[in-house]
Amino acid sequence: MVQQERKRPSRRARAVAAFALAFVGVAAVELATSRPVEARPAPAAPVDDLAFLQDTLGGRSGKLRARILAIRPLTFPFLRRLLGDSADRPGVYTVRPREDARPFSFISLVPFHEKVNGRIGRYRIGFWPAEKGRSVRGEKYGNPQGFIEVTPENKDTRVSEHFKLADFLTHDQVRVWPKYLVLDEALVDKLELVLADLRSRGYDARRLHVMSGFRTPQYNAGGGETAGRADLSRHQYGDAADVWVENGAGRMADLNRDGRVDTRDAAILAEAADRVERAHPELAGGVGIYRSTRAHGPFVHIDTRGARARWGHG
Repeated sequence: MVQQERKRPSRRARAVAAFALAFVGVAAVELATSRPVEARPAPAAPVDDLAFLQDTLGGRSGKLRARILAIRPLTFPFLRRLLGDSADRPGVYTVRPREDARPFSFISLVPFHEKVNGRIGRYRIGFWPAEKGRSVRGEKYGNPQGFIEVTPENKDTRVSEHFKLADFLTHDQVRVWPKYLVLDEALVDKLELVLADLRSRGYDARRLHVMSGFRTPQYNAGGGETAGRADLSRHQYGDAADVWVENGAGRMADLNRDGRVDTRDAAILAEAADRVERAHPELAGGVGIYRSTRAHGPFVHIDTRGARARWGHG
């Protein structure tokens, strides 16, 4: 029997416990109460905890498939039990509680201080504005907490239903592995919500193609097409992506079905991002519309900088 505490645990504690019970399949989790509890089959999560669990694990979209941990996973007792002592180093740890369940990953970051002289190992990263003594606009423009180490073996790890780690990598140093990535879960969540919004309104939107996700400061300054890039670009902070709706043609889909692919189609995508922000103000950020060039079709920049910004509209 499970020993009952006289004082009922907080809603957050019960929610964490409910997640661990459902995910691991046992009740041996110290986060729920002040003492360990005896292992037994997992009960259903209380109804009032379900929204909390979805928000904290699946995100607002319910489609996140990974959580990024700024501190080592073994700090959490239930993760120690789930992942084992091997998780005491940075990496991507994917588990599948049952054969019929979707895999879920916990990602432990390589600390920022492991970047030395603008590199980690052979991978060139460069320097963030705050490192160079430049006055920045607050913590959103500070140095990242750390990096996801991406290898040939883990690059296809799903961070959500429609996105994987490789989608957000900087487009350089093709033969250099491992690579290092900065990625904000909120951005992935927002992109999933935008895709869901389009589908809910009847648009044929199979996936969002990420044309540009994370850009290292080095690449942002001089790699690829640099026209229009800001030296404080949100791409350097892992919370921005340039995207288009990809339905198999390798360019923005003809969303309004007028027989052409142009900024009118991009505007439909931008409007979806606007609606997502109105529904979720905590995901506020930039939404910019870009025209076609010889190198690419129209696309939309979406970020989660924390404040509303718009350009290229109208």
